[in-house]
This record gives sequence, C-alpha cells and structure tokens, in this order.
Amino acid sequence: MKPFSKLTEKYPFLKIIGNRYVLVTVLFAIWMVFIDNYSLYFEHPILDKEIEKLEENKQYYIQEIKKDSASIRQLRNPDQTEKYAREKYYMKRENEDIYIIEFEEDTPKKETSEDL
Repeated sequence: MKPFSKLTEKYPFLKIIGNRYVLVTVLFAIWMVFIDNYSLYFEHPILDKEIEKLEENKQYYIQEIKKDSASIRQLRNPDQTEKYAREKYYMKRENEDIYIIEFEEDTPKKETSEDL
C-alpha cells in the first residue's frame, strides 16, 4: 500500500479512481460502450442507417398508398371503371373489335444465334 499512498500524495486524482464504486462504474461504462453485443460505439451506427432506410421506405409506401387511394376513388365512377378495364384488360363491348398495335421500339428484341 505504501507505493499507492505515495502516488496518491503526488497525484490526488488517483484517490477517486482507487474508489471501488468509481472503478466498477468505469468498467461497466467501457463494457457497455465497446464490448457488449449491442454496443453504443459499433452497433448503433449500423442500426441508425437501417432506421433511416426504413423511414425512406415508409415515405415511399405512404406516397404509393395516396396514389392507390386516388385510383380507387376514380374507379368508383362507372365511366372510369370502364375506361380502366378497356385499357388494362382489353375488354370490349358487344359487336366491337379491338386491334392492338405494337410498335417496333416497344417490343423487346429477340436474340438470334448471330447476336450471340
């Protein structure tokens, strides 16, 4: 103990560090910040990035819900329902013919053996 008492006389702040409660508290803080599985230093930045990504996804889906709600409101009108069915599902009235015109730039190109 004499070497420690000489050090505490020379450096008084060592008395505080020598206290077992302070020592346990410092070790606990080091454990929580650096060593623990969910450490503040290593794990939280990763979790913060994931939270930001999830918040962006949330905003995207909120916008999509608004678009879909607007589409649903429009489809309550019978004329809009008919228009949607004709455009999307190529439905037709009786005694009516439908011609689907495809342009060359709209169709995907077929690969031939020469292209390979």
